[in-house]
Amino acid sequence: MTEELTRIGEEAYGAAKELLDAAKLKEGQILAAGCSTSEVGGAAIGTFSSPEVAEAVFGGVYQATQEAGVYLAAQCCEHLNRALILEREAAERYGYEIVNAVPQPKAGGSFATAAYKAFDCPVAVEHIKAHAGLDIGDTLIGMHLKEVAVPVRIRIKQIGDAHVVCARTRPKYIGGERTVYDKSVM
Repeated sequence: MTEELTRIGEEAYGAAKELLDAAKLKEGQILAAGCSTSEVGGAAIGTFSSPEVAEAVFGGVYQATQEAGVYLAAQCCEHLNRALILEREAAERYGYEIVNAVPQPKAGGSFATAAYKAFDCPVAVEHIKAHAGLDIGDTLIGMHLKEVAVPVRIRIKQIGDAHVVCARTRPKYIGGERTVYDKSVM
């Protein structure tokens, strides 16, 4: 199992790093990540929560965000209404309202629980507008992204047995047919 957890952590790191590079996130921006450890382990979502798998996946994603200077927001499961766990500093920086919830493996999810344990000063918030998203196991993170999300195709299609979907965001296009756009933010 240790070799498998190591591989899963490496896959998670690789996926997060590739997304962060493609999305061109700047220091201090937010990556929202959701993870079904059940799906990573080959079971149906919500049926086999695994703290060990969560720690492996979280460790890989967190390492990539730390290297990039990006905040990580870990999505809870539907039992906490898909609230997010992030560092208090990020919540305060972006003006997100802090709520009182501490995730557990079967009430919030193992991934969010791993984040809560690892962050220096973890807090829960209900809503954010992240700059990019990493969805591991079809956890539906889209609600936590800025309004215009753009799919990002990465080489890593799975982490363990879980399907991986990535997105970045961009500013809205406004104006009519004579509008000139800044191609660097497309």
